[in-house]
Amino acid sequence: MKERLDKILASQNIGSRKEAGLLIRRGAVTVNGAVVKQADSKADGDTDEICVNGAPLRYKRRLYLMMNKPAGVLSAARDSRMATVLDLLPETFRRRGLFPAGRLDKDTCGLLIITDDGAFAHRMLSPKSGIPKVYRARLDAPVTDEDVLAFEAGLVIGDLHCLPARLERLETDGAPWAQVTVYEGKFHQVKRMFACRGRKVEYLERIKIGNLALDTRLSPGETRELTEQERFAVFA
Repeated sequence: MKERLDKILASQNIGSRKEAGLLIRRGAVTVNGAVVKQADSKADGDTDEICVNGAPLRYKRRLYLMMNKPAGVLSAARDSRMATVLDLLPETFRRRGLFPAGRLDKDTCGLLIITDDGAFAHRMLSPKSGIPKVYRARLDAPVTDEDVLAFEAGLVIGDLHCLPARLERLETDGAPWAQVTVYEGKFHQVKRMFACRGRKVEYLERIKIGNLALDTRLSPGETRELTEQERFAVFA
């Protein structure tokens, strides 16, 4: 699809539209080997070879990132008072329109997808899609058989109606750990579900969305691009 050249450059974090236009007018941009000096010239980012100052533009119409979110940062595009997950992105991944697809609480860690594809995010987050989200939780007391059954039945916590969820005890060195699989993403849901059963969550980490597992090679705060296969795994 052909678009204005300055718009293409700006979408790939090559400055603002104004700055991209200046680059073009200075002759710093070529399309298929030919210098282009009109900012409103049309090009196709998917098929044309676009170079800026001699360096090929690695054009991506949409970006899909996996972050190992650390505690202490907000799952938000921007905040005037606190650091957000977008502030942690390396310069190579920064571009307009990115947002976290589904939020994790400030003190919750683990798998977070950051993208600029609204349709992808909506499909992933919609309860109608039934995409499982898996969490590991350390609690202040062990899970009981009654807790497992209560999660399976679906909890009603005031005005919060939770869909049936899967609760499993994890084999550990004695610490009360559990794994929870939910099929929706309501505000503070996992913590509120445990609180309803008299348990306090001391640590919470999301480890899986659909069939996409957190890459354990990513240190907290690190990000990498998702492969096409991994994007499909979210919905598999």
